[in-house]
Amino acid sequence: MTQIVRPGPLRWLAYAFGAGLPARHRTWVLHDVTAPTWVLRHLVRAVVQIAPFGVALYLLVPGSPGIRATAVVMGAVIGLLYSVAFVEAAAEHRAIKAGYPEGTAAVTRRERRRGRRGPGSCPGGPTGPPRTPTSTTGGSR
Repeated sequence: MTQIVRPGPLRWLAYAFGAGLPARHRTWVLHDVTAPTWVLRHLVRAVVQIAPFGVALYLLVPGSPGIRATAVVMGAVIGLLYSVAFVEAAAEHRAIKAGYPEGTAAVTRRERRRGRRGPGSCPGGPTGPPRTPTSTTGGSR
């Protein structure tokens, strides 16, 4: 198995803002976008992207501190909502930038989920086997 090489703090910060990483971090990027915590990792990167702008806006825009804080928090919430809306596309884009073919991140996540559950452990998907309708004869409702 290929060894996973984590980027240093400055490289990770650049990666969080969208920069590509050197080839030696290729395996780590795939792990980053396919680990069980991949959505949480994405949100942390989004917060890192939003935080400097939020701090700057809070410090530079005139007004009462309560209104400024509320505006920054609401803006951050909207930014995070948009980030979550495009989480799969963003993860796939990071994997492609690392040199993986399109679809690799989604396939890897799917295979890891299957491997964790084991074959046949959940027939019919996450909600269980399909239910058969039962007929109600007689009785009043």
